[in-house]
Amino acid sequence: MSAESSERAPHAGTGASYASAGVDIEAGDRAVELMKEWVKKATRPEVVGGLGGFAGLFDASALKRYERPLLASATDGVGTKVDIARRMGVYDTIGHDLVGMVVDDLVVCGAEPLFMTDYICVGKVYPERVAAIVKGIAEGCVLAGCALVGGETAEHPGLLGADEFDVAGAGTGVVEADRVLGADRIRSGDAVIAMASSGLHSNGYSLVRHVLFDRAGWSLDREVPELSRTLGEELLEPTKIYSLDCLALIRTAEVHGFSHITGGGLANNLARVIPDHLHASVDRSSWTPGAIFDLVGRAGSVERLELEKTLNMGVGMIAVVPQESVEVALTTLADRGVDSWVCGEILDRDAEHAEAVTLTGDYAS
Repeated sequence: MSAESSERAPHAGTGASYASAGVDIEAGDRAVELMKEWVKKATRPEVVGGLGGFAGLFDASALKRYERPLLASATDGVGTKVDIARRMGVYDTIGHDLVGMVVDDLVVCGAEPLFMTDYICVGKVYPERVAAIVKGIAEGCVLAGCALVGGETAEHPGLLGADEFDVAGAGTGVVEADRVLGADRIRSGDAVIAMASSGLHSNGYSLVRHVLFDRAGWSLDREVPELSRTLGEELLEPTKIYSLDCLALIRTAEVHGFSHITGGGLANNLARVIPDHLHASVDRSSWTPGAIFDLVGRAGSVERLELEKTLNMGVGMIAVVPQESVEVALTTLADRGVDSWVCGEILDRDAEHAEAVTLTGDYAS
């Protein structure tokens, strides 16, 4: 054998393998075993079969009670909030964020969330870590009243660092065709009801991280008196899940529309459900945003308009209801432990109110 061919020929026992490329199939199998107990808790009677198949099964005969069932679908992720979880070494809350981002988009049209699937991409499979992420997703599904019917864990060595990961999910819901909520139901004179957020939720973290870490130089373990806890604990506060609260509201009161306040802030998201001939006037003085919002603004000298375009400013969900439904709506939400208040009204759009949504006044101190 020539020297040239000898250099090219593989030595016995040194052939390439999936493991040598950085993918650990056994670790993946271990992760599945660890997550099974949590997935079992996130179920519904319509779920058929268990974890481990190639597809999740849901008994669609349950939809026979609908006259004309419409399926609603939504997908989302958690964004750069996953970096906070990674740096904190806390992985069992980020799943709540994922579920909230998906199911609360579904419920905006009046749909009941039925089931979700997840996708977890990691640089290296650490079974306990993956199982902790799934635990959070399963717990979120329980809070949302939907099932977790399956998912995928992908190991991407070389593309992600060993400690890096990302999560995404997709959900399906159902709503009766003649009960779909949206802009066509909104009327002049309707009240705008705000539901309090639990904090930043899962949006705006690129701005928040830039301001607090890059510009202010703060660390996650910094004790912040205004927050009464560490910065990391505040930033990792899970997204509030409103789906069951919104469905309860639909059952007890007349609801014309919902708006899930996510990326883009209150005005931009509320505008998505306001018809062209109407206008929503929202009064800032009706609430006081949590301390984290003021903290981000001061630490980065961020103008109020920029904050409002990026963060939820303390409002995670909006309901639009007729005036005669306001009292029962607020009572329903209060009974469910949801802090809510009337924050504005729907008006006819005219020269004075040319935009879909305006925020007026100053936040209460």
